[in-house]
Amino acid sequence: MFADRIGGANFGKDTVIYKFEKIKRAKAAAKKAHPDVPMIDMGVGEPDERAHDWIVDRLAVEARKKENRFYADNGIPEFKVAAARYLQQVYGVEVDPEREINHTIGSKPALAMIPLAFINPGDIALMPIPNYPVLGTHTRFLGGEVYTLPIHEENHFLPDLDSIPEEVCKKAKLLYLNYPNNPTGASATPEFFEKAVAFAKRHEILIVHDAAYASLTFDGVKPLSFLSIPGAKDVGIELFSLSKAFNMTGWRIAFVAGQELAVKGLATVKDNYDSGQFIAIQKAAMVGLENPSITTDIAEKYSRRHSMLVDALRSVGFRVEKPKGSFFLYAAAPRGIRGGVRFDSAEAFSEWLITEKQISTVPWDDAGAFVRFSVTFEADDQVAEREVIAEIKRRLSDVSFEF
Repeated sequence: MFADRIGGANFGKDTVIYKFEKIKRAKAAAKKAHPDVPMIDMGVGEPDERAHDWIVDRLAVEARKKENRFYADNGIPEFKVAAARYLQQVYGVEVDPEREINHTIGSKPALAMIPLAFINPGDIALMPIPNYPVLGTHTRFLGGEVYTLPIHEENHFLPDLDSIPEEVCKKAKLLYLNYPNNPTGASATPEFFEKAVAFAKRHEILIVHDAAYASLTFDGVKPLSFLSIPGAKDVGIELFSLSKAFNMTGWRIAFVAGQELAVKGLATVKDNYDSGQFIAIQKAAMVGLENPSITTDIAEKYSRRHSMLVDALRSVGFRVEKPKGSFFLYAAAPRGIRGGVRFDSAEAFSEWLITEKQISTVPWDDAGAFVRFSVTFEADDQVAEREVIAEIKRRLSDVSFEF
């Protein structure tokens, strides 16, 4: 059954070209057609800098220690303690490091494994769209179903939980949330999380909150953990990634915290999938968890870039607002150019941006036509940042967009 769900006899024969492959091909063609014009890549969803020297130096020390060569299984106790202290210091959340925390080899594998502990054929996962799809993908692999919740600007890109039919709620096992959100950059409010907790209790649903960007907040907005809401730990788990908060993308280290049995369920599945992240990486990650000021500095850079990008896009006609967190800016795609080409989708506009302006973004057409800009573009200092933003403005200033 699983083999059939990933293609079966037709596996590898699908001729559909997915959007990221289209972007890749369009970029290659644009570079060939305009070899002297550098591509401005605003589509990268990963940090543009490496991990802090403190973290790298700790890895170098720990990697040389003979005792760190063994399997870590479900994580070393020191890492769990450091994670618990981090949650208390940054979010004011109290968890038991022994029973309510488990490390994972990045948050993506955790999202892939969670359905294995909860989804049987016919069960439902509630998934806002657009959103990071992994939990929904694996729900389908297991014979479950995905009920999508389109998120729109008029509702601040928060899912309408009241719109879910009762018969769907009865079959639902998981509700996926992700705030600050990829791709919209939207933030959740305590009031929304309170409503989500009440909803989950009423329908006996586990909330899975992907908090990959939770600590990357701006302009006086404090980081908000789902687990800080009264009752949240009874109905949910939260995933914290060091990839975004500490520029540790390729290191593959994260942790899950929250409802004890749910954490144990994930740990049980995980114990049969991997043997844990390299102990030296866990110990290096602890340096980050013990120094959240590293994230504060990273967030200040993204905030600065967002402010400049918003100003530049507004100057050429886009109606955009600076997000309160993450490194994503979600912009409604224009319908066309006055006196020129028309765009029937965000994907069409994104391809035009690459081909004609050598600016790469990521299109989303799941709930309206939008493109996602990311402020993780390559720039070594603030002078270079200003130059990149000025160049974007210059390239877009010779056309008049219609929205």
